[in-house]
Amino acid sequence: MKSYYITTPIYYVNARPHLGHAYSTIVADTLKRFHRMLGEDARMQTGTDEHGDKIVKAADAAGQTPQEFVDGISSLFRNLWPQLNIENDGFIRTTDPEHKKAVQVLLQRLYDKGDIYYGEYGGHYCYGCERFYTEKELEDGLCPQHQTKPEYISEKNYFFKMSKYQEQLKQHILDNPDFIRPERYRNEVLAMLEGGVLEDLCISRPKSRLTWGIELPFDKDYVSYVWFDALANYITALDWPNNENDEAGKYQHYWPGEHLVAKDILKPHGIFWPTMLMAAGIPLYKHLNVHGYWLVKDTKMSKSLGNVVDPLKAAEHFGLDAFRYFLIREMNFGSDASYSAEAITTRVNADLANDLGNLFSRVLSMNAKYFGSKVPALGETFEADDILCETTDNGAQNFVQLFGEMRFSQALEALWVPVRAMNKYVDEQAPWTLAKNGETERLGTVIRTLLENMYKVCYLLWPIMPNSSATMQAQLGRPQGELSEAALKDVITYRMHLRTGLEIASASNLFPRLEMPKEEEAPKPKKEKKAKEAPKQEAPATPAEGAKPFIEFADFQKLDLRVGTIVAAEQHPNADKLLRFDVDLGEEKPRQICSGIAAHFKPEELVGAKVVVVANLPPRKLRGLESQGMILTAEFGDKLTLLTADAPSGSTIA
Repeated sequence: MKSYYITTPIYYVNARPHLGHAYSTIVADTLKRFHRMLGEDARMQTGTDEHGDKIVKAADAAGQTPQEFVDGISSLFRNLWPQLNIENDGFIRTTDPEHKKAVQVLLQRLYDKGDIYYGEYGGHYCYGCERFYTEKELEDGLCPQHQTKPEYISEKNYFFKMSKYQEQLKQHILDNPDFIRPERYRNEVLAMLEGGVLEDLCISRPKSRLTWGIELPFDKDYVSYVWFDALANYITALDWPNNENDEAGKYQHYWPGEHLVAKDILKPHGIFWPTMLMAAGIPLYKHLNVHGYWLVKDTKMSKSLGNVVDPLKAAEHFGLDAFRYFLIREMNFGSDASYSAEAITTRVNADLANDLGNLFSRVLSMNAKYFGSKVPALGETFEADDILCETTDNGAQNFVQLFGEMRFSQALEALWVPVRAMNKYVDEQAPWTLAKNGETERLGTVIRTLLENMYKVCYLLWPIMPNSSATMQAQLGRPQGELSEAALKDVITYRMHLRTGLEIASASNLFPRLEMPKEEEAPKPKKEKKAKEAPKQEAPATPAEGAKPFIEFADFQKLDLRVGTIVAAEQHPNADKLLRFDVDLGEEKPRQICSGIAAHFKPEELVGAKVVVVANLPPRKLRGLESQGMILTAEFGDKLTLLTADAPSGSTIA
């Protein structure tokens, strides 16, 4: 079986996990699941990086020993991932005894080869980054990451001959254009390699300055530089070097693998790590996949700004699968993306509630009404049916291709083309009209065509939304089975997956609409020391003569205006002026609404019309029948017209 190995960065434990950590790990989880769906033996690795200056300082501030401190923070990461439905196969800590031993083997190998030497070095050291910077790398004399002035340190240390492998690495990148992706980060690394001779890498810290690290095997007065220690985790997690030559071991089976990192650690992964592997005679990784930052309202997350997002709280508030979907859909991999409650609410309501959720709700409720929740037979098909199936087939194939290329947002957009096409197909084929006209065979074909195409979409969503995908598959009578390349090919290739007569769910309400968050009140200005004359206020605006009084915006926000499709219409049995309607609002079953418009419309003319409904009026009885909403109309002269909207049933009007 073909293997696939994906790693996240191991996260530095000087602070609690945040949205950026969650994004990297959820992406890795979706990739692992995707490759499982391709029939591969997929493994996902994550963990924590626990040595260095910053850990000592953070532990001191917390009144703990470094080991006590890292034990506590590391457990926060380890415990978070299952709560986000992340199935990592391994969790490594750089304080693990086996990892320490393996790092010492790697150090000794390079030392014995002559690629580590002892020398004196003076440089600009940033304690936040725990690395030396050259004059060229500083920005106006400041660390480019922390915007603080580094301390100039001159001391004797051990150095790795990184410059020795500069041309070899450069040639490898030129020969393998997708070694680092997206392309902009490949070009960034090439610019570093072509900008002059690489400086050799200082890979030790004297114990006189730092004791919290892995002791060098050839000099007990020094510990390893934290990056040299941390990068090795990708192979030590596979039991290297214990099974380096064992074909049955994890290292031989999974290595080389794929790395997933954020752009701020491009240089260590794009230059330090591959040159270390070259020196050690270890094959290079397959790809370095680099993503951008999550910005909170266009600002980088920062503890000092108080805008750090807790991923668990976000998942609990918006729904776990909705949260996972948003992260994968919203960021164009490689670029920065903005996170806000407004952005996730808009995306979830549009894609999941209005499009996918509305589709499942409508089709399952109609199948329950017309066929007793049993899968109908497929009769003669027409051009519209074939076009929909082709659209879904193309969307599924594009999804698989784009997802494999790390173009996640585009992959989901490709899959949403058939979702939107299915909603449009419902409106155009008008099953309620077919049922009214007694066209049972055609009605069955329309519903069956929808159910089959819905199954393809929900199957492919499993890597991103595992729980929701499994639920939707079960609702369609196909509980999720074994994932394999053959199964995936069958789903994409064939158009018939459901058995005629199979009993399926009668309703679906997986993705309820989210309420748009209220804007926070602006902070009140501080009182001036000296009282100032209050500025004159303009007189409040007044409505035009004859117009109704102004209302507050908050009053308007209380209205739940939705698009509804009239699926049945008739004269009210007890009132000449009233018509009785069944209106599909994308809910489990149509609503009964009575409206006093009989003088202007014939009932049969309105079936299939898309109308605007006030959906949150309390039910009231009109001449013996309960009315569950109001259909909006416009009046001009003695004429009346319906307010209409070209959108799927249940769409919200804002």
